[in-house]
Amino acid sequence: MNQKYFPLDKEALEEITQQFPTPFYIYDEKAIIENVRRIKAAFSSFPSYKNHFAVKALPNPYILKIFAAEGFGADCSSLPELLLAEAAGIKGEDIMLTSNETPTAEYIAAKKMGAVINLDDITHIDFLEKNVGLPELISFRYNPGPLKEGNAIIGKPEEAKYGFTREHLIKGYALLKEKGVKRFALHTMVASNELSVPYHVETARMLFELAVEIHSKTGVRLEFINLGGGMGIPYKPDQAAIDYEALTAGIKKAYDEVIVPAGLAPIEIRTEWGRVVTGPYGWLVTRAVHKKEIYRNFIAVDACMADLMRPALYDAYHHITVPGKEEMPLSEVYDVVGSLCENNDKFAIQRQLPKIETTAEGGDDFVVIHDAGAHGRAMGFNYNGKLRCGELLLREDGSVVEIRRAETIEDYFATLDINGVKDFN
Repeated sequence: MNQKYFPLDKEALEEITQQFPTPFYIYDEKAIIENVRRIKAAFSSFPSYKNHFAVKALPNPYILKIFAAEGFGADCSSLPELLLAEAAGIKGEDIMLTSNETPTAEYIAAKKMGAVINLDDITHIDFLEKNVGLPELISFRYNPGPLKEGNAIIGKPEEAKYGFTREHLIKGYALLKEKGVKRFALHTMVASNELSVPYHVETARMLFELAVEIHSKTGVRLEFINLGGGMGIPYKPDQAAIDYEALTAGIKKAYDEVIVPAGLAPIEIRTEWGRVVTGPYGWLVTRAVHKKEIYRNFIAVDACMADLMRPALYDAYHHITVPGKEEMPLSEVYDVVGSLCENNDKFAIQRQLPKIETTAEGGDDFVVIHDAGAHGRAMGFNYNGKLRCGELLLREDGSVVEIRRAETIEDYFATLDINGVKDFN
């Protein structure tokens, strides 16, 4: 069991909304920092460790700046993400570009920054050499295919568009060595939101054994192995969080049994964790606006699927609480919905909740959607002309600052000459 918490009471929310109306995301700086330090402590048994935070999970430079101060790097998938990382003070090889079907401009930017380029296919070696030039350090992303099971979110590795086959890895490292590349790394990403410790330990052992095979067949010694991301969080109250110490003990055992006897130590361990770093420490705060009682009872809030699409996209569960009513009986059954013109615009389906009072009937209840600190605001969109909400940061001293303002109608029309339409023929 995990205890769902929210760091603010209803009175504090009412005060915040005087300046920042709902909906908004809010992140807990103190909790994020404490979590980062727990992760670093758990990996302290290795010769060297670094996490490259997956920027796609929470692409906000104010958050990334927290990670820069704590010694974390960034894993980027695009040019804007590279620029966000650099703006936050993350530099050089603390940045990894892990993209696929990558355009030339992004390779050029990554190389200029000194970032680690993580190639996705053997054909990209030639593409990179011809269009950009080979850097000193290159990483490959491995796709184990049927040798490793994925999970429901990321799918089966053999059906994925990502990564090198084992055969292509061996050929690729040999080719890079022939071309004069001196430094090498290995990466994989085979699951998403996976809570099984043995699954992640098995992935690490697979990569360690692959490192030995690469060395025996090509003479290439890997500088670091990036175990990837995919670390899950307990979205449901009856799920348990990952035990960092049990996880790293299992990975260290595999390292000592595979890497050390092969004479390949030390190899740096890296990860690209995103969700587990910030997910539990961010919330979507919204206000109950309407109540509808037809074939089901609905609570309509002022956020919608455009603000958090995970429930619609993955049928994902997000816990919901009503500030001030945490101890009240869960006497009602609601679908909690937004205003988007899509019937899957639902944050919860047939969820037991306390009685909720809406603004339409004179109430003032907030609805807090938990575990939204990763892949929440980042996946927002503008369908139906919806404007994406802003982001707030609860600082360690208890103050609240805006780190991304809510979008405006002017933002929505910024790429259109709406006033010029009348002259268009």
